[in-house]
Amino acid sequence: MKFSRACTQTFVAMVATSITLQSCLVQSFTPSNMASINKQMKIARTTLFASSIIPSDEQPSIGFENTCMLPRSEIHPIIKLKEGEPKEKFVNAHGLYCILVTIILNPIWAVAMWITDAVCKAFPDLDPNRAFYDNTGKVWSRLWLTVTDSYPTISGDVDRIRIPKNEEDSLGACLFVANHSSWLDIPILCTVLDPVFKFIAKGELKSIPCIGQQLVGGNHIMIDREDRRSQLRTFKEGVNYLKSGVPLMAFPEGKRSQDGRLDAFKGGIFSMAVKAGVPIVPISLSNTHAVMPSNALFPFQTGAGKLHVHVHEPIEVEGKSEAELAETVKEKLLSRMPLDQQPLPSEEDLVNEIMSQTEDTKKENEETGKDQLQRTT
Repeated sequence: MKFSRACTQTFVAMVATSITLQSCLVQSFTPSNMASINKQMKIARTTLFASSIIPSDEQPSIGFENTCMLPRSEIHPIIKLKEGEPKEKFVNAHGLYCILVTIILNPIWAVAMWITDAVCKAFPDLDPNRAFYDNTGKVWSRLWLTVTDSYPTISGDVDRIRIPKNEEDSLGACLFVANHSSWLDIPILCTVLDPVFKFIAKGELKSIPCIGQQLVGGNHIMIDREDRRSQLRTFKEGVNYLKSGVPLMAFPEGKRSQDGRLDAFKGGIFSMAVKAGVPIVPISLSNTHAVMPSNALFPFQTGAGKLHVHVHEPIEVEGKSEAELAETVKEKLLSRMPLDQQPLPSEEDLVNEIMSQTEDTKKENEETGKDQLQRTT
């Protein structure tokens, strides 16, 4: 009961703050003070969520060595869709709460996008990269995660990637890549990536309310992996963004992992970084699959203490092939991912391991036999 009351109070306060902020933006959103507004927004976000950053050597407090996936018997679904089928979806009590939060927050987000879009169209040179438009989605993500008690802890090279490109020590344009196992991955990444960046997202997301509006209105890159022309267009748009100083965010697996384990990478993603000559920054996401697995329409449980983001140091691309970069990125991602998100060994790996063990045993037996023969003689 205390938790619900606290969440309600926090939610009301944040909604009021969001409405006030949008009102202020309408009155003061002019070219002359755009830089000042962006600076104040950054200070507010950094101050509000600074407590989520933890030392780089720490892991999620729950679910790193032992899984925090809920067994089916503990989900207690209230709504069941296509039960027993491959694409079954469930909603439990926590999911209903998340639906309520979404119903209240999404209209505010939609209005915020409508206002900022109107301003951007009225002043085309004001925000050419739609950075302020994208900020509406980042604010929504942080509010939603906070109110649903799912704000992640963060570690790693966070401060550096949050430095705007026109300031000293900025990382500049780069390719962010992360493992992908849940719908929560997108809002969680928005808690870390403060400067302007563009997602490489699948085209089907255009039809999802608010999310599609954010991706299309923010000029993010939409790809159809079944269409060769779309892939070529994505590559060209991505390289152009990187060369102009705008970072990209991509999921090298190409789709969500169904069991949370890291899947094989699709080709082409790392070649954009090589073509543009920019570094690659891996980001490990922990336990999003446990909080909102593939059969959840909304999260089954809170993410407090479970959800974690680790930002790795940049990987330079010069002199490296795409295959080498893919292997390095994979090693980095896995080094900070929970045990139940590590890939299972393939049949070939298992056969090789058995053969290796058999060979080792054979050598040991031969050595033992030689020792016994020498002692008897």
